Amino acid sequence: MKNPAEVRTDDLSEKRDGSVDNHRGRVIHVVLPAYNEAANVGAVLRSLEKAGKESGMRMHAIVVDDGSSDSTGQVVRGHNGELEITLIQHSSNLGLGAALRSGLLAALDRAADEDVVVTMDADDTHTPAAIVAMVARIDQGFDVLIASRYQKGALVVGVPLGRRFLSYTASLLFRIVFPIKGVRDFTCGYRAYRASVLRRALSRYRQEFVNQEGFQCMVDILLKLSRINLRFEEVPIVLRYDRKGGKSKMKVMRTIYMTLTLLLKRRLGF
Repeated sequence: MKNPAEVRTDDLSEKRDGSVDNHRGRVIHVVLPAYNEAANVGAVLRSLEKAGKESGMRMHAIVVDDGSSDSTGQVVRGHNGELEITLIQHSSNLGLGAALRSGLLAALDRAADEDVVVTMDADDTHTPAAIVAMVARIDQGFDVLIASRYQKGALVVGVPLGRRFLSYTASLLFRIVFPIKGVRDFTCGYRAYRASVLRRALSRYRQEFVNQEGFQCMVDILLKLSRINLRFEEVPIVLRYDRKGGKSKMKVMRTIYMTLTLLLKRRLGF
């Protein structure tokens, strides 16, 4: 995976009031990879702040602006609220894998072992309500939670039928080739992890933990975590593509090719 040539990190929470909250408690660190999401990221931050207030959870948003050519960074800086925000900016677009790696490292740099690290999209298609359900399952003893399209109660709105078919086919293929107890949705990037689990994974894999550049990195992370003795579980997702502003950043055919290539490499032991 490429290393960002230039990375700028700002703790916007400190800048808003000039102080740091020392009364910590458990923190939910939400990593938001963002590429040209000026039309959506503001709504995501407002939803996270609302979810935190309603649930009593302390939310910390980590937005990774992956070389956006629009005003994504300005929108994040302009958020007017009480949500804790860290903004990381790559000098150029490096891909989802690099953005996730920057976000996860930033989260673990601040997180205590009892904290939870969540990854979710910055395009306003993922509703924050699932965070509450995932954290509740972590409190019941699970280590990795996936907001899944294949659990009872899931709702998918606005996703084209062809793309839904491809997602289901990929899920079926991975369940056959790499079965993981408790997992049906291998490709959804909306997940929650114990911070201590991610530290174990980084200690084991080091730079290789997140070394895929494209959307297939989500599958690869899951496959690597499955080699550690962990408990996986899923909660139903509400996926709202009808709220998404702008076009999808995923190049479907390239993602299919890269994911199948990854599948073959991992099956052969590479």
